[in-house]
Amino acid sequence: MLELTMASVSAEDTGATAGMLMADEDSAPGAVLRVGRDGAVCRLVPPEDWLFVSRAHLEFRCGPDLAWGVTWLKGSHPDPSSRVRLVTDGGTLDLPYGGTEPLPAGGSGEVIIEDRTSPRSVNVGFHHEA
Repeated sequence: MLELTMASVSAEDTGATAGMLMADEDSAPGAVLRVGRDGAVCRLVPPEDWLFVSRAHLEFRCGPDLAWGVTWLKGSHPDPSSRVRLVTDGGTLDLPYGGTEPLPAGGSGEVIIEDRTSPRSVNVGFHHEA
């Protein structure tokens, strides 16, 4: 099972979390959890006017071996207006635009979507039960 928690944080909310949301999905080949502004395809949705987050921004997908990975989906613009980082016990990794990284099996961490133009972010914590 993959469990996600999402908090939208802006400079005005320093020290507080706004809009804490949760979602989970059983580990089964092909299972998907998405994060983005389009509530029709995404389980976790940040504020609608946060345009640095694409309609479908992150995709967490379970592979045939029941391992989960995260993909920063390419949007309609050639250059993103955000930065995405994967933070785990192993350190911090900048996720490339359109890139995919595996999540640690049985581990936890955070995927952070940062606005390049203002001090706000969408923080998606994850916990993967092996």
